[in-house]
Amino acid sequence: MEQITVKEGDSGQRLDKYLGKYLKEAPKSFLYKMMRKKNITLNGKKAQGNEILKEKDEIRLFLAAETIEKFRGAGKEEGVHGLLDIPYEDAQVLFVNKPAGMLSQKAAREDVSLVEYLTGYLQEKEKAGEERGDTFRPGICNRLDRNTSGLVAAGKTVKGLQALSEAFRERTMHKYYLALVRGRIAKPAYIKGYLKKDEKKNQVRITEKEIKGSLPIETRYKPLEISQGGDTLLMVELLTGRSHQIRSHLASIGHPVIGDRKYGEKKSNDRYERKYGVKSQLLHAWKLQFSWEEGTLKGLSERTVTAQPPDLFQKVLEGEGFDEKIYRENKGEES
Repeated sequence: MEQITVKEGDSGQRLDKYLGKYLKEAPKSFLYKMMRKKNITLNGKKAQGNEILKEKDEIRLFLAAETIEKFRGAGKEEGVHGLLDIPYEDAQVLFVNKPAGMLSQKAAREDVSLVEYLTGYLQEKEKAGEERGDTFRPGICNRLDRNTSGLVAAGKTVKGLQALSEAFRERTMHKYYLALVRGRIAKPAYIKGYLKKDEKKNQVRITEKEIKGSLPIETRYKPLEISQGGDTLLMVELLTGRSHQIRSHLASIGHPVIGDRKYGEKKSNDRYERKYGVKSQLLHAWKLQFSWEEGTLKGLSERTVTAQPPDLFQKVLEGEGFDEKIYRENKGEES
């Protein structure tokens, strides 16, 4: 018999989900059978599997040690260790300033992504005494393109991940980007359209009217400053989070993001590459502004998290004569 005391990091999830991760090699049918036969109990009582776990709940496995070992499989995943830029962190969540060039999640088995770095970071925290759940795996709630830098929200516990996911799903998490685009944009605007993705080419198409397989998109932007060369630094609010949305939507109205080799303009891109070494889009997930009902995540009611643009992005802005105060003064609460 093995007794498990549920840790805070694992609380908030269903018992059957917990068991599926704790005994990850066991068939679901086996787990439900063991619960029916009271070979798996919760707080000394027969369990159905749909119970929501709380910290310090007791799960008992009346199974042979060999069976538990077999179904447990390999131990915790190994993370990748390296420095992460973390603008905000508490016991439930953290926000990472992802560098351009890093995948948010694996695209292939051999890839190393932000998730692996998060795993390594939390393993180091665990060694330093911060408790981690027995079944919890780090998870991110928003994905950025490989060559887009900026804020990625991640859960450190089941509750944190659930609350973040709900905030993105219910659009109570407001997402603001910095984008340097070709051409002059003098006024704020709200634009709508439809986006259809070609999975084989990993490229999207924007249309004004709905077509088969397309999804609605909404984007709002505000010009912060126009350079002497006639290009514009925008603050973009992503209202719907579709693949390549900002890049393709801005390109569709004649203002592609500088450095974007997929949707951008070759002449402008080549100029910025020669002058500054820009080889990918100057698009940065700048701010996440969120509000939750009091108590959803202890200590968080309303907050804005801001991520510093990459050094190259700042070098370009300085070189093109943008006033540093323009984008730094916008670091605070959204007005």
